[in-house]
Amino acid sequence: MSQETPESDGKSRPDTLEGLLNRIQEIDGDGHRITVREILDAAGTRSFGPVAVIAGLIVLAPVIGDLPGVPTLMGLLIILTVGQQPFQRNYIWLPGWLSRRQISRPKLHKAVEWMMRPARFVDRHTAPRLTWVMTRGGNLLLVLACLVVALALPVMEFVPFSANGGGLALLAFGLAMIARDGVLATLALLLTGGTLGFIGWQLAGYL
Repeated sequence: MSQETPESDGKSRPDTLEGLLNRIQEIDGDGHRITVREILDAAGTRSFGPVAVIAGLIVLAPVIGDLPGVPTLMGLLIILTVGQQPFQRNYIWLPGWLSRRQISRPKLHKAVEWMMRPARFVDRHTAPRLTWVMTRGGNLLLVLACLVVALALPVMEFVPFSANGGGLALLAFGLAMIARDGVLATLALLLTGGTLGFIGWQLAGYL
């Protein structure tokens, strides 16, 4: 099991997507591999939003997100995190086998660089809006929606292009929580419904 330790640099979590990507890019360490724990520590693990963003980014990332099992692994990360929300933990616990899972540093950096331009676009259009949607009840709805997406991610691995929709939904949910953007949260809910509907339509074709 991984130990519960404070965030590595003591900094608060970033409040923009570009800032989060920069922190991932600046992770210290030797070798060509980066662990899941290091990525989460860089993002800030005191709330669910950054975790959802990281999971969504990894699923969306070229090369990394296309690897078999990666969407399922990120779904498991979301499920484990959601399960800790009622306990209001200050630090997200992960089993050692998951926190020690590694990602190629060169591939991760390449994916981060690829996402920088879209990140700047997203940041320019994200702001506190319809904040009443982000109240306790609204946040609970978003967390439950994230859980539904996470549970569906293993199925998405077998339905072409659906994992991209799932990753984008997780990314949008996480950003909405960080920025308290009710408009983005609403769009994320619509995207989730559309992605699940697409999966159902594709599966129905095989029956």
